[in-house]
Amino acid sequence: MIISKERDIVLTSYERSSLVRFLALYLGSVFVLLAIIGYLFFENNRSSMLNAIKFEMMYQGRMLSSEIVMKAMKTTENMVESDIVEYLEKLDLCRFDVGYYDSDREPIYTQIENFKQFGKAFFIEGHSCFAIVEDYSEHLGVRYIVLRESELTKNLQALRIRIISYLVLSFILMGIVGYFLGRLFLQPVREQIESLDRFISDTTHELNTPISAILMTIQSLKNVEEKKLARLRASAQRLSMMYSSLTYRLEGIEEPDDFVDLEIVVNERIEMMKELIEAKRLKMKTDIEPFRMMISKRSAERLIDNLLSNAIKYSDVGDSIMVSLKDRVLKVQDTGIGMPHHVQADIFKRYERANKERGGFGIGLNIVLDICRRYGIRIDLISKEGEGSTFILTFPRDRSDFTLRYSSRY
Repeated sequence: MIISKERDIVLTSYERSSLVRFLALYLGSVFVLLAIIGYLFFENNRSSMLNAIKFEMMYQGRMLSSEIVMKAMKTTENMVESDIVEYLEKLDLCRFDVGYYDSDREPIYTQIENFKQFGKAFFIEGHSCFAIVEDYSEHLGVRYIVLRESELTKNLQALRIRIISYLVLSFILMGIVGYFLGRLFLQPVREQIESLDRFISDTTHELNTPISAILMTIQSLKNVEEKKLARLRASAQRLSMMYSSLTYRLEGIEEPDDFVDLEIVVNERIEMMKELIEAKRLKMKTDIEPFRMMISKRSAERLIDNLLSNAIKYSDVGDSIMVSLKDRVLKVQDTGIGMPHHVQADIFKRYERANKERGGFGIGLNIVLDICRRYGIRIDLISKEGEGSTFILTFPRDRSDFTLRYSSRY
């Protein structure tokens, strides 16, 4: 079993991308669910705490009112104001701040500053809760007993922090579980990709011998009609090109970069595909100027081969192909079948084909994309169904001029 280093990298990248998408969806759903649960739990506890505080404050207020009534009933002499204030100051039966007010809502004795709201029995203002108990008999001159609780905000904040901490821990735990679930679910996908790559690798190596034999046999044929011989050479040449693309992808051998005269490579590859071009009676036009680039020659050949092969495959008999190389821009234009707009974004993906009847394995343009990424070559595509396609490659001025962009338009 031969699995190259590059293929392992590609497979790991695909797996990582799939895992990231799965985790994003999974953790997004978990986050929304936990947020809803946390909010409902907090609101439920907040409501319970408010009800408990309200009940306690109203109860304590009535207990204070009862004590004042009992004091008034036990006192046979009228108490002076100073005695009443002293008694109220010592009347400490609860944990709340307390204020005692007369019928004019003036304080007799209070621990609450500037209290003015007597219209509600219980309310929240700022960071405090207030409860008001009214004694219509006004024993000892006390009409209103006001209680204030100032710990609610602190308790709610502590509850909020506790809930958030639990949710964060739950989110982390669910993230870990999701990661291992993702790896588990992606294992069959990984096995299928490895199986496909093994099949292509084994098939490719098996193709080498018959392709070489066919090419050698063609060279030795005599007394064969030239038209048939040309057709045979074109078919063998196409097989050879497919073999070269597959081995380039599978082996992933990186040759050292060197200055390559790209115009020479373009002319050589056009000449090499002469039989394929003539077999479909295509009109070949060129406008090529000298241009040198730092690139491995094998990568340059694969780049040109796949663009030319793509133009040939998707052209009809008698169509035209125009190849130009000027001002760091390589254009490969055909007047073939073109492609609809909705498929253009996917044609650079591995195993994707714009046309199932004419396409090969669907790896040629993926190889083009990989080479362009490696050398910072910008890709543009102009295509319209029924009118042909134009691939435009803009080469960087130097290796630091790294820009890669794919665009498609009519």
